[in-house]
Amino acid sequence: MGDVGFSVSGSAAIIFVGVMVAAGIAVPSLVGSMGALADSQGEQVDRGIDALNTEFNITSATYNSSISTLTLKVKNTGSTTLGVNGTSVLVGGEIPDNGDVTTEVEGDSSAGLWLPGDTLTITVNPADSKGRVKIAAENGIAETTEYGG
Repeated sequence: MGDVGFSVSGSAAIIFVGVMVAAGIAVPSLVGSMGALADSQGEQVDRGIDALNTEFNITSATYNSSISTLTLKVKNTGSTTLGVNGTSVLVGGEIPDNGDVTTEVEGDSSAGLWLPGDTLTITVNPADSKGRVKIAAENGIAETTEYGG
């Protein structure tokens, strides 16, 4: 009968060691996953704040019929710095070819950033002399206006 007690105790000890090994393997994975989740939530909050602080106005949309170009003046009235390359133009619901779009910020055609208070000038060759144009920032904030009519 003395051997039965040792057998139960030995089995319990083996099970306890197995549970501890399993926990030792699982806990680091869970901690890493929770850290990644927290980082993702922080990035989501940052994107939301950027979107809330993004505001711009299309101050003019002028179609020049003699050279078939549309010139847009867009002022960054928010507090977020925007990327010029991340700003999209849609003319008549379509994205023009890269060769048909030129940009400059405050007269600088090589500018990559569009700072608060700056005006972005976009020149595009639209297919039609009148229509709608939409400007969308990299974070999805957009403004729409009509031109040529």
